[in-house]
Amino acid sequence: MKAMILAAGYGERLWPLTADRTKPALPVLGKPLVGYVAEYLSKFGIKDVVVNLHHQPESVRRSLGDGSRFGVALQYVYEPVILGTSGALDNAGDLLQGDTFVVVNGKIITDIDLTAALETHRRTKALATLVLQRNVARERFSIVETEGGFVKRFGGMPLPNEGPSDDKLKFVGHYTPLMFTGIQILDSRIFDYIPRGVFSHSTVEVYPKAIAKGERIAAHVAEGRWYELSTLPRYLDISLALLRAQDLDTYTGRNPSIDQADVHDSILWDDVVVERGASVRRAVLGDAVRVPAGDRIEDAVVVRANLVAGVTPPVRALKGEIKGENFVVSLSR
Repeated sequence: MKAMILAAGYGERLWPLTADRTKPALPVLGKPLVGYVAEYLSKFGIKDVVVNLHHQPESVRRSLGDGSRFGVALQYVYEPVILGTSGALDNAGDLLQGDTFVVVNGKIITDIDLTAALETHRRTKALATLVLQRNVARERFSIVETEGGFVKRFGGMPLPNEGPSDDKLKFVGHYTPLMFTGIQILDSRIFDYIPRGVFSHSTVEVYPKAIAKGERIAAHVAEGRWYELSTLPRYLDISLALLRAQDLDTYTGRNPSIDQADVHDSILWDDVVVERGASVRRAVLGDAVRVPAGDRIEDAVVVRANLVAGVTPPVRALKGEIKGENFVVSLSR
């Protein structure tokens, strides 16, 4: 069985960490985010993996190489113009057609049981199987509405303490919306529903069209660890959660220099210098950042100012400011 990792996104909400690399190439505790996805597929015996590229493609190539370090064999497919989540499949169709295949978003870390999801796909003989989870915290992920084990439609974002609007869906207990994890299993017939050579999204164009034609889209509701790293606060919080699971509170990359400084609950990339008497709390320090003696960094993401000099921040990026040699984005606003 083959798989595809979607790795073409810009990562605007992760800027300035994505100023010199794309989102899936971001290091998470020293391993590229997309590497976690490759290892996840390898764990379930899927070794033949396609990766799509668009924004800063070489950053992904450098991170993954030929895939052998992560237990897979990789083929790369470049998109000169970004094509969306299903347009990407069309662009890689020659490598994927002919059999069932798995698609995973390149910005997640998970241990969801993929074998169980594959069994659901085989049992239901569905066109596609979407792996869902209960959105207990009602985070801003689109609601997936299901009925009888199949996807019916894709809704808006959940509201705090929102209950089901349809009386038929009411049940005793607390209503918890379902969300899509970015893991899906597809029959090769999916290409019948993907428009050729244009931008398209699976949940906007392809699946609604297929459902309207009477196709079955199975809903596999899974348990397990699942992290989605799409914003600066999520990147920091999830990195710290992974650290706490190892009874640690700070990660330091290669060649750190910390001189009698107070550093806690933070992620330090490579070649970071924290000078004497400085304080770093709940922060991400990018490559080669230097925190001057006595400085205080808290609830912030910091990169070298020269990395973003003259660059117009993406529309969805958080605001930051130049402070000496650093560019600082506050996370506490």
